[in-house]
Amino acid sequence: MLYLDNAATTPVRPEVLEAMAPYLTRAYGNPSSHHTIGEAAADALEDARTRIAAVLGMRRTDIVFTSGGTEANNLAVKGIAIAAHQRRGARHVLTTPIEHESVLESADYLHRIHGFDVTYVPVDRAARVDPAEIGRALRDDTALVSIGWANNEVGTVQDVAAIAAIAAERGIPLHLDAVQAAGWLPLSVEPGVAAVSVAGHKIGAPKGTGVLGVRGRIPLEPLLHGGGQERGRRSGTPDVAGAVALATALDMAAAERAASAPRVAALRDAFIAHVLAAVPSATLTGDAVHRLPGTASFTFAGTSGEAVLLELERRGVVSSSGSACAAGSDEPSHVLLAMGVAPEVAQTAVRFTFPHDLDQPLDAVAAAVAASVAAVRSGG
Repeated sequence: MLYLDNAATTPVRPEVLEAMAPYLTRAYGNPSSHHTIGEAAADALEDARTRIAAVLGMRRTDIVFTSGGTEANNLAVKGIAIAAHQRRGARHVLTTPIEHESVLESADYLHRIHGFDVTYVPVDRAARVDPAEIGRALRDDTALVSIGWANNEVGTVQDVAAIAAIAAERGIPLHLDAVQAAGWLPLSVEPGVAAVSVAGHKIGAPKGTGVLGVRGRIPLEPLLHGGGQERGRRSGTPDVAGAVALATALDMAAAERAASAPRVAALRDAFIAHVLAAVPSATLTGDAVHRLPGTASFTFAGTSGEAVLLELERRGVVSSSGSACAAGSDEPSHVLLAMGVAPEVAQTAVRFTFPHDLDQPLDAVAAAVAASVAAVRSGG
């Protein structure tokens, strides 16, 4: 079975398991405890914090460990916006309609519970947002701009340097959801970026590990209250083993990216070309140029995406119809709808996301796609 759903989750790397094992077995102390075992855990936690900060281009004190990307996005969107409202009366948040559900639902929460206005800057048919449109949508009372660095469904990469420059010029904090970008793009963020979210299970660390890098100068209202861990920004006993795992996975991804990203991108491009040639009705979704190296997504008009997925699995290929967070929903993708794709076509979507160590052509997978689409159209 060939697993091509790496945007949903990746296997834990053996090196990551080895690095985290001591903090599950021997050095298992609470890092807040003032004894030898606790201090060993605290040292490991701070070392992980320093390593992650180096990858993100931030300070060690900017790193807040979370339970994953969803919590990191919630903390960024709600925490920065509510703090900005408390300090300067800000009541406006700006995002796009193609964001991950954790960003969209956090923005909706701010609207419903706290009376914020939310502006959804539109994207084009390739899922790219025009930075100038973001600039025009900013207001004096804008608390936050939250943008996905790379889209989790179609792989489109945004012009974050231009967006960061515009936000910085107006003095508005910019949050980047980098959950999908991690491992594929250089994560050392622009000085104008206030906060960045990363999830461990996208890059070979366990599920339930994540981080929000947030500049120390940015006021942040915590979501979790208690003992004041993480410099008061996220209370709760830290997952030391998870922090070590995430730091190790990020270090490895950063070291390998220069070689793996172009190699996988070339294999991706050959796969896309093969699919488009073999299935005339196939349409590539997302930006053809500004795209994650490991993502190839299509619609197959006249089919059912779920039926194509079942046929692919019969042929030994595991992929997905889009975001794993929307699994079980028969609604068309909100990302594709925002891109202008018709609902009936959006329901034919199939996404292939590749591992970082991919090193073989995907001709057999492209042939399986063509056979699966043909089988669905012929009724099996």
